[in-house]
Amino acid sequence: MIDGILIIDKPAGFTSHDVVAKTRRILKTKRVGHTGTLDPFATGVLVALIGKATRLAQFLDKAEKEYLATIRFGFETDTGDRTGSPKSKVQSPKPIGVAIVGAVLDDFRGEIEQMPPMYSAKKIEGKKLYEHARKGKTIDRKPIVVNINKLEIIGPEPPTVDGLTLGLETVNFRVSCSAGTYIRTLAEDIGRKVGTGAHLAELRRTRAGKFALEQSLTLEQLEQLDDKRTALIQMEQAVSHLPKFTLSDDRIEKTKNGLSTLAIDAKLNDGEAVQMVDNAGNLIAIGFYNEAENIIQPKVVLV
Repeated sequence: MIDGILIIDKPAGFTSHDVVAKTRRILKTKRVGHTGTLDPFATGVLVALIGKATRLAQFLDKAEKEYLATIRFGFETDTGDRTGSPKSKVQSPKPIGVAIVGAVLDDFRGEIEQMPPMYSAKKIEGKKLYEHARKGKTIDRKPIVVNINKLEIIGPEPPTVDGLTLGLETVNFRVSCSAGTYIRTLAEDIGRKVGTGAHLAELRRTRAGKFALEQSLTLEQLEQLDDKRTALIQMEQAVSHLPKFTLSDDRIEKTKNGLSTLAIDAKLNDGEAVQMVDNAGNLIAIGFYNEAENIIQPKVVLV
């Protein structure tokens, strides 16, 4: 049995489900999941959970994400990205001043509201929005609240002629944001703010929580490894952001059997998720703290 975390550099043209399916074939195991879907045209960090690690998804899927995004100005598309059809007859990109774009970015930093796009996996009444969109239907949606923690222009440098700065058709951004943020919607909203249509031309996820692109492997690289286990990140590292509670020797087997333990001298918040470890630091379970009874109840047993 293989248990752990893999960071895959998802290629363009693959759905997240495609990556999971290929990872299953490469590792010859059925228990593979992922946290945080990437659109097919997007690339970059996809956190794959292998074996028992699939049970940790609930502790990882809310992590902050970071992206490199390219916004193309001039027209919107029906999908909000380059894979869609233009909404208007204007099909040539519109050069726009970088300073003009930079001047509106403060409006998109911090806590903002976004309308989920129709071409998204968000479920309403049991169906994903894109399933309705493909049938030409538009469903009423409510805006969601997201956090944009970082939003900055990183290039390219605008060209100059005779000392005059010209506009650009595309602008590259670095975005750090809360889970559930729609970068396509952000691109469209920035375009509308500066008075033109816009859509997402490129998207590359560079980080998901603590997992960065530098830790990733392509599917081809994974396939070529003689020992696939060498690519795994241990489950303990995946939940290292959670506080630890060390179990006494006599509570380890009881914890494995789902029995709660007294949270002696623990400084925890009610309902907080906790690593339950043995004296050697091995992860036994993830539990939740019950302040009223001062106990930690194991929720996900991993050994």
